[in-house]
Order: sequence, then C-alpha cells, then structure tokens
Amino acid sequence: MSDASARAPRAVRRTRSAPPSPRPPRRRGAWCAAVLAVLAAGPARAEPALRLLDLPFKVREMRGPHSEVATAVATSGLLPLVRGGDGTRGSPPIAVVWGEEGGAILAVENGAVAVRPIGREAVEDLVASETPRGAVPGTRRALEGPLSAFLTGRTRGPDGGPAATTLTLRERQPLAVSTDPKPVPVATAAVPAGDGAVFAPRPPRIAALGGRPAVLAATLTGADAGGLVLIARPASDPAAWAVSARTAPGPRPALAALGDFSGKGLQAATVDSTGRLTLWNLAPDRIEPGPEAAGYTLGDGEADLADTLAREGGADLALPVAGMPALAIVSARDGLRERLRVALPAPVGTGVAALGEGAGARLVVGLGDGRVAAIALDGGTP
Repeated sequence: MSDASARAPRAVRRTRSAPPSPRPPRRRGAWCAAVLAVLAAGPARAEPALRLLDLPFKVREMRGPHSEVATAVATSGLLPLVRGGDGTRGSPPIAVVWGEEGGAILAVENGAVAVRPIGREAVEDLVASETPRGAVPGTRRALEGPLSAFLTGRTRGPDGGPAATTLTLRERQPLAVSTDPKPVPVATAAVPAGDGAVFAPRPPRIAALGGRPAVLAATLTGADAGGLVLIARPASDPAAWAVSARTAPGPRPALAALGDFSGKGLQAATVDSTGRLTLWNLAPDRIEPGPEAAGYTLGDGEADLADTLAREGGADLALPVAGMPALAIVSARDGLRERLRVALPAPVGTGVAALGEGAGARLVVGLGDGRVAAIALDGGTP
C-alpha cells in the first residue's frame, strides 16, 4: 500500500468527525471519489510479526511436523492431547529442535509458539531410526505408513561429494491373524538411479499418485547437473518397483516440498543450484515442468529449509530468499508470485516448519546462528 492510501483512512475519519461545512460541488465530488477509492482498497494487511524464541541452547538440528522424529515425539506422551475441530483428540503439530546442550518441542499453544524442553539424549535416540541399517551414513529415510524409502550403496558423485547408487524400499506386509507371535513380513526392493546417474544425498519423498505410492528423488548426472526420478510400481505387479519417469538433466535440483500449490493436483517444488524455483506436475508415469521463478535457495545440506502452508483450495510455499536473510511466502494460484517476504535477523540455517493451518498457523525458522524465530504471518503473537 502506498503512503497516500495508508494515510487516506485517517483523513476520512477526521473528515467524518468534523462539523459539516458548505463545499463547492466540485470539491464535494472529489471528496466522494476519495472515499470510494479508500473503500475499494479495503483494510490494510497486517504486517508479519517475529519473535526470537527463548532457548537455553544453540540449535544444531531441527525437524518439522511431517518428520519421523516429530511423529515419534507426538505419539510418545510427552505432549498433552488437544481437541480438534471434529471433536477428536490428538497431539498438535510440532517441530523438534536440539543442540549440544539440550532439546525442545515447539508447538502452538493459545495462539503462540510455546517451548517445552526435553533432553537431548531422548531426541537423539529417536533420530537414530531416521537412518536404517545399510543406509548411506548421514542420510534420512522417508516413511509413510508401511512404506519406507532410503538411500543405499555409498559412492561418490560427479563432484566428488557423497552420493548413493540405489534407492531401497521396504514395505511391511499384512500379517495373518494368529495366536502365535510372528515377525512382520517385509518386502524389499532396490532401484538404481540408472542412465549413468547417482542419487543425491537428500531425503526422498513419498507421494500417492493414481491411488498408489510413488517415491520422488533427486539425482546427480554431472558436477553441477542432475534431475528428478519418479519410482513407482504397476498395479499388476506390486513388487516391480522401477523408475517410471525422469526429468532431463539440468542444474542440480533439491526437493523443497510436495503439495497442491496450484489447486489442480499434487506438485513437487524444487530449487536448483542456480536459485530457480520450479513446480513439477506429477503423474504415475510423468514429471512435467510447470511455472518457474528465480531468487531462492535450499542450502547445501540435508536440512528442510522449506515447508508448505495450507490455504483454502491449495498450499503456499515458505522458503529462503537467496543472498539475503529473508523468508518468502510463494503462491502458485496464478503463476508463481511472492505473497509476502519476511526479513529475518540471520539467514535460514537449520529448518523451516509450519505449525497449524489458516490464520492461526505459525512458522518456526531455524537460523544459521543457532537461534529460532517464530513468525505470525497475520500479525498476531508469534
């Protein structure tokens, strides 16, 4: 909003409270036009509010509400149950942070982000399950229901950095009803990256496409080149996992999030090594490029530096701006555009997570200096 329009509502209020005075017809018409312009502009949008959380330790790692760690903590009994809008009770969406000197659960309570301290040791015990036996050290698995996907076959990428030759999928199978204790059967499949590629050392993502699970992962094909592969299985042979689609090589991509960003179906958001944000339309046998925008980053590590913000009819994407300490909220309802940008006291470093939905949602941002910022996009209490 311009300075002129921001001042207009105050001018209107002063005019209404002043005693009436005769005005020439031409001035009266101009005054009415000004009032109509102010009413058409609507109320001023609240500025986002930011608060640095009071944590007695520097944060080294962070996990958002969709992570395996957050799910384990939420079901561990460490948090009180809350009643949802449908009357059911469950744990609220949480983020988990920890460092050398402690850990904490972050959740929205009474409209603001609250901090509940927990022991670092308890968190690290849960983190150990993120890297299954045989997985490339330092990588995390994706877990959705009975299906897990993780990188195996440690190798070096074209740039000399860590990489993986294979994506391994494990799926728990139904167990026949019996009075005798039996181990849960697990089906395992191993899928190579193929076409001279290797898998980038970032967590894969599991999605439901066409009513069946599929796995999306990033690959490396050159020192600064790569693409995406979609791994799926046909309905006729549930055990035949294979690469069903891949993108053409380009600047190496990193997966930011999965969501219905355009309101037309599931999409994958990536940011490549040049800072280009791309939305990809997904189908069981296709990955098709969508709108693009430049000027963003996901860093070089495994930290989840982006998250989805649920909105009516779809989702927005929260991610860091390249080259400056700021977080962008990007909408894709009509092409890609920034809905707003929030200045931060330091660059994003350990994570970005959305807690809740709608006007009551709060963002928590792990900064590169070990602090954590809470953000209320509606201008409320962070």
